[in-house]
This record gives sequence, structure tokens and C-alpha cells, in this order.
Amino acid sequence: MIKYKELHHVGLNVTDLEKSKHFYSQILCLKEIKRPDFNFEGAWYEIGQQQLHLIVCPSSQTIRSNKHLNSREGHFALRVESYDETLNWLKKNNVEILEKPNSISGFAQIFCADPDGNLIELHVEQEDLKNL
Repeated sequence: MIKYKELHHVGLNVTDLEKSKHFYSQILCLKEIKRPDFNFEGAWYEIGQQQLHLIVCPSSQTIRSNKHLNSREGHFALRVESYDETLNWLKKNNVEILEKPNSISGFAQIFCADPDGNLIELHVEQEDLKNL
């Protein structure tokens, strides 16, 4: 039997580090953290107690073959404090989004993709929307 403690990090392949760092730092507002001096480019970000690791691999492709926003494709999800503030911020920054405020999942969801097409879900629990 395997006993898990937590999810430590998600690793994503990217092709252009500067474009990706701009997206994750300036658009998604994640905090970049120190990364070991590997022999390849990348960046690490802190998300609560977990991390996101960007790994530069110019020949890589995302797990998604179709780059249109589709909530049923492979993605990772980040819980945000405010659906409306997140939605407005993404729109202000001209990020293509797919809104699902009344998802049957129980989460009010916003989907977007990074410059390489990696799909990201940003959500709040629908109960949190009712409390505002």
C-alpha cells in the first residue's frame, strides 16, 4: 500500500521560458522560487505548500493535441479566493478563457491556457460565491 502525504509539484513542459515566466508571474501572479542549477532551463513557482515546475524542452508538446479551451482535457487546478476578481484580471490581460460559473462539479470554474497550451483551471467552491 502507498500512503500519500500531499501533492508536491506539477511539472509542465514549455518551449519559451521568458513567455512562460511572464504568463505565470505576471498573469497568474505566482511567486517564483529558487530552483537548483540544472543543466536545462526552467522555473519553479510556489503555490501554497505545493510547487509548479516549468521545464524547457523546445521539442516538447503538451498533453493536449487540440489547443482550443476544453474543460475535459488534461489540466491542473488552482483554487482562487475570488472568482470575479480572477475573471476580471484575466479579461483585463486579454487571456482567452472558458467560464463555467455553475459547473456541476461544485466549483465555479475558469479555464485558460499558458503560451504552450497547457490547460489551467482556476476555481472557487460555488458555496464561496453564495457567501459574497
